[in-house]
Amino acid sequence: MKADIHPNIHPVIFVDTSTGTEFVTTSTLTSDEKKKVNGVDHFVIKVEISSASHPFYTGKRKLVDTAGRVDKFLERAKKAQELKAKQVKTVDKELDEILHKDEEEKKEEKAPKKAESKAKAEDVKEEKKEEAPAEAEESASEEDQKEAA
Repeated sequence: MKADIHPNIHPVIFVDTSTGTEFVTTSTLTSDEKKKVNGVDHFVIKVEISSASHPFYTGKRKLVDTAGRVDKFLERAKKAQELKAKQVKTVDKELDEILHKDEEEKKEEKAPKKAESKAKAEDVKEEKKEEAPAEAEESASEEDQKEAA
C-alpha cells in the first residue's frame, strides 16, 4: 500500500436514534462524542435508520420521519409555489403596462385620424344635401314634361 493516501480507520459505535440499538464497528467517520467499550474509546455516530429500525428488515410498516423530511418537502414546495405566483404577478403587471402604453399610443394616433374622418364625413353629408335638392328639381321638371306631353 502507498503511504499517506488511505483514510484513517477508527473504532466507532453507530447508535440508531429511533430504537437505541448500538453497532460496534470501524469506520473513517469520527465525532466529538466518545464511549468506552472493553477499555477502548469508540467514536459515537448517531443514525436515524439502521437494520434495527428499517421496515424492510423489521417487517413492520411504520413511517420513521425523525428529521421531518415530509414537512421540509412540503415547506419547500409551498415556497416554490409562492415564488412562482410572484413571478406570474410581476409578468402580468409588466404585460399590462406594455399593453396600456400601446393602447394609449394607438388612441393618440387614431385621434387625429378620427377628426379628419369626421370632417370628411361632414363634407360628404353637405355635398349630398346640396345634390339632393338639385336632383329633386330635375325629377320634378321631368315629371312636368311628361304630363305636358
